[in-house]
Amino acid sequence: MADEIEAWFDAAGTRGQELRRVDELVMAAAPGIDRQLVPMSSSAMLGYGLMPYRPRSAKETTRWPLISLAAQKRHLSLYVCAVVDGEYIAEQRAERLGKVSCGRSCIRFTSLDAVDTGELSALVRDAVAATAAGNNGYATV
Repeated sequence: MADEIEAWFDAAGTRGQELRRVDELVMAAAPGIDRQLVPMSSSAMLGYGLMPYRPRSAKETTRWPLISLAAQKRHLSLYVCAVVDGEYIAEQRAERLGKVSCGRSCIRFTSLDAVDTGELSALVRDAVAATAAGNNGYATV
């Protein structure tokens, strides 16, 4: 799997180094979290911490990454699939993260240099902790 992940970074071209920096931040904030490539349409994302997930429209529970990283055309996307006390943690902390654009679970930025890395690391740690404690409501929203 490590070779496939390295190939994924390399395939991102000039964005590969920035993806590696974000990967290092996630791995440092959540030591021991598993990571693997997750197929998405015609490409893949780097996923961390597979957890049970069952969309309302599905009959069966599947596995989905708690955190995932993707290179988009104009930015990087870090998805943090954590809902704590009924709020998406990424959306709740968007103003503290620096020069980013946030959706419910998606944090978009052009470079990690524009992000408050301390706040992003804390967000990752808190998402992992909430999930480990059974307090992540993402699978039920």
